[in-house]
Amino acid sequence: MQASSVDEFDSTTYKTLLESTKAIPWKIDWASKQFSYIGPQIERLLGWPQASWKSVEDWAMRMHPDDRENIVNFCVERSLLGEDHEADYRAMTATGDYVWIRDVVHVIRLPDGSPEALVGFMFDISERKRTEQQLLEMQKKLEVLSYQDGLTGVANRRMFDSMLEAEWMEAKRSQQPLSLIMIDIDYFKQYNDYYGHLQGDEILKCVARLLNNACLRAKDFFARFGGEEFALILPETNESSAKKIAERCRNLIFKEQIPHAQSGVSQILTISMGIGTIVPTMHDERNTFLEMVDTLMYQAKNEGRNRIVQAQTRT
Repeated sequence: MQASSVDEFDSTTYKTLLESTKAIPWKIDWASKQFSYIGPQIERLLGWPQASWKSVEDWAMRMHPDDRENIVNFCVERSLLGEDHEADYRAMTATGDYVWIRDVVHVIRLPDGSPEALVGFMFDISERKRTEQQLLEMQKKLEVLSYQDGLTGVANRRMFDSMLEAEWMEAKRSQQPLSLIMIDIDYFKQYNDYYGHLQGDEILKCVARLLNNACLRAKDFFARFGGEEFALILPETNESSAKKIAERCRNLIFKEQIPHAQSGVSQILTISMGIGTIVPTMHDERNTFLEMVDTLMYQAKNEGRNRIVQAQTRT
């Protein structure tokens, strides 16, 4: 009698404890696929009455359609193997919203190893998922920022190096011409000294915007190389086409008519450019090509600025 009272007390206490937690206990009979129990907390969380959870069909159909097939197949597979498992999915509320659930499942097995029943707990992990999503979005923003110039908003030197390496390898594979244009703002130090660094920053942003518009194809790539220098990577572009794009760059800057009272070549802002084109072979080096084009740009500056130097061709 005393033992019976103790058993009854333990059973009642256990159930009370289970139903007072935020975790939602449940049990499913494997043969019938019917719920033999689910905690009353389910109604507070999802809005569906406790009595409406009759079978695994109710569980599956109250799951987000994008999650349903994978989660159901995974749980069935793990259960048939007799393996305890966890599954995260979006459960539909009675009002049509979704709550992120983590199901922690224990498989009760028969002597032959086949499943007899499944018992487990459902946990509301919506807040955790929101935090994970925020962290993921932050990581994506940081990744973008790591490849973006903080002042002008265009790609930075790090991204330039990555893109040049990728396009170099592609040009070598396809044996298509790769062109590179290096661009420098003429007398930018004098501009900064005369107009001030804040205005100098505004001009860098303006020039970046204008030159970025010179890229007419999705495959063309524009970046701030450093300081007042910019660069254009032009895949599958021969010498004559690269020259036309360089001229377009000059015209875009000229049309803006940016005053530059301290320029040694004009009363408006101008740029100097170097152009290189190559069909790379196994004997060519990417950095050697980059240095050559950079040298051509400095040659344009040394020869009077406001001009283009393209290998042996000058404008």
